[in-house]
Amino acid sequence: MQPPYANGGRLRRKLITPDIHDFALETGQPGSTQGQATEQFGRYLSAVFQKNLDNFRLLGPDETASNRLSPVFDVTSRTWMEPIKDYDEQLSRDGRVMEILSEHQCQGWLEGYLLTGRHGLFNCYEAFIHIVDSMFNQHAKWLKVTRKLGWRQPISSLNYLLSSHVWRQDHNGYSHQDPGFIDHVANKKADIVRIYLPPDANTLLWVGDHCLRTWDRINVIVAGKQPSPQWLDVESAIAHCEAGMSIWKWASCEGEPDVVMACAGDVPTMETLAAVDLLRGYLPELRIRVVNVVDLLALQTQEQHPHGKPEQEFDALFTTDKPVIFAFHGYPSLIHRLTYQRNNYGNFHVHGFNEEGTTTTPFDMTVLNELDRYHLAQSAILHVPGLSERHPELLDDLQERIAEHHRYVREHGEDMPEVRNWVWGG
Repeated sequence: MQPPYANGGRLRRKLITPDIHDFALETGQPGSTQGQATEQFGRYLSAVFQKNLDNFRLLGPDETASNRLSPVFDVTSRTWMEPIKDYDEQLSRDGRVMEILSEHQCQGWLEGYLLTGRHGLFNCYEAFIHIVDSMFNQHAKWLKVTRKLGWRQPISSLNYLLSSHVWRQDHNGYSHQDPGFIDHVANKKADIVRIYLPPDANTLLWVGDHCLRTWDRINVIVAGKQPSPQWLDVESAIAHCEAGMSIWKWASCEGEPDVVMACAGDVPTMETLAAVDLLRGYLPELRIRVVNVVDLLALQTQEQHPHGKPEQEFDALFTTDKPVIFAFHGYPSLIHRLTYQRNNYGNFHVHGFNEEGTTTTPFDMTVLNELDRYHLAQSAILHVPGLSERHPELLDDLQERIAEHHRYVREHGEDMPEVRNWVWGG
């Protein structure tokens, strides 16, 4: 006889989730507001805890507060079975945040908890989620096989939130700079895995809420914790996330572009828009389209992935013959893998993490990997036919800005004012 606690789908209760509108950030004009995406999501998770008193847990190493999810401690504590001292904080016998400095243990706890029919989220530094690569493998394979077992009921999805990511590990250095887990995830069966790169707080709210309500999936969300520009109001964020990727019309020309500036990830999005700002100042007549991708695997064809954009829709975003300068959160090769069957694949020029890192400033990390606004603007000038021949002085000016950054950051230990104080100009 099959004991029900080993087949949690039979006992699974629907997670009660709050309305994301209640936690949305007021953004004003795109880029005019600063916010912390994971802190806002932490407020949402507080409400999830309140609505699901015995049906939800948050797991991770000693990083709940570091990843800016501290609002959850307003309604629950860390699980603690040892004696609690007067000086201890946020510890209790019935706490539903489970922390231990062992990614393996956190993964095992969450897998077991899901098997009981309940729900959870594993938050972790991006670089160290690799520790559970083999456990992720086995869970993905197990999910695939259970689809063919009539007696095995669906269970809640295994959800990862990866923060403290590669582009904002400037203080910890090279050891903490690795976005490669999403490459590993993308190898699994298309109907099992999802990868999301929300560019701001309101998109993270939609993505997180969506993932927590799914079943029989592995969802990986990569989102930054540091203050950053907020781009989309909540209604725009919902529409954008439901589409998976879209043209940001407020940052784009009308009609056919000369160049597509594409981005996936919060820091790549900011650097792309800063590059667009530069290009508009240099070349007001240049027709630029900005495309943001939040559902990464939608870059694949429909034959490769259920979320894949139909060919006609993909071409309407990226064109069939214009250069695409793609700023990506992870290793550039992943974008090439995902888009190789698309019509305009030969025009995709991808900038991402090139395994260059150290303890330095946030912007210097992007420069080291040529993901910064100056290199992105240079790439656009180089790949729009005839532009570099007509305007070689622009390439020289951008190269001088890169050199000035190099001098400034090594003399002052911080990024240049034009970088620190940049705001989207529209």
